[in-house]
Amino acid sequence: MFEQIQETTQFIQSKITLRPAIGIILGTGLGALTNELDIDTTIPYETIPHFPLSTVEFHSGKLLIGTLGGKSVVVMQGRFHYYEGYTMQQVTYPVRVMHALGIQTLLVSNAAGGMNPTFQTSDLMVIDDHISLLLPQNPLICPNPPIFGDRFPDMSEPYRKSLIDLAFSVAAELDIPLKRGVYVSVTGPQLETRAEYRMLRQWGADAVGMSTVPEVIVANQLGMDVFGISVITDLCFPDTLEKAELVKILATAAQAEPKLTMLIREMIGRL
Repeated sequence: MFEQIQETTQFIQSKITLRPAIGIILGTGLGALTNELDIDTTIPYETIPHFPLSTVEFHSGKLLIGTLGGKSVVVMQGRFHYYEGYTMQQVTYPVRVMHALGIQTLLVSNAAGGMNPTFQTSDLMVIDDHISLLLPQNPLICPNPPIFGDRFPDMSEPYRKSLIDLAFSVAAELDIPLKRGVYVSVTGPQLETRAEYRMLRQWGADAVGMSTVPEVIVANQLGMDVFGISVITDLCFPDTLEKAELVKILATAAQAEPKLTMLIREMIGRL
């Protein structure tokens, strides 16, 4: 994999003139941030050596390099999921490539189901911790050359406290309400049963989704500063559970996008 990462990185570097230090991974229905991006280079995933392909119809599958908030950034417009049939090493491959490109700060977003009874749809939840124990694979179970980082990385602060504090400071100035909580990652693609939502809530999770945690684990191993945020697109309360509909989930994500875009743009400007 190390040789593949080198080949991928060299290919991307041959296509770009900017040298970004900030990476962004956009989640389901959260593509509007790219409208704020001054795009310098667009690279379709299918042209990048060794890069996985996004098979989810609402993930665009493009690597965008440009400026946002006055800073050079690389944006993944579409991510990869374990339920697509990829290994966890493939799911997290782009994070290792970002690090090889010089990325030091990684911002990740996702659409998630809210299990905290104080949450409402379209809320923004800053992730301050996560639960990964339900995932059947770990992206760190592979050969570990020194360039990959610690074999046993510490996870006491997977989401950088300074970035969380920055988010709440910016949100207060912009009058953007923010929640904070624990995100639990599951494989999907089926949604959870009422019993499963009860169990996850009892474990201490506030929101549930099918992404993010594998990328965050690898980013921490590589020593990157990570910020994570979820858009609560549906409510997962066992006693009042309603059938989830993708159209409604995407519409809710779109409703929250202006707040998320404003927050991320301003945060990046202050990094």
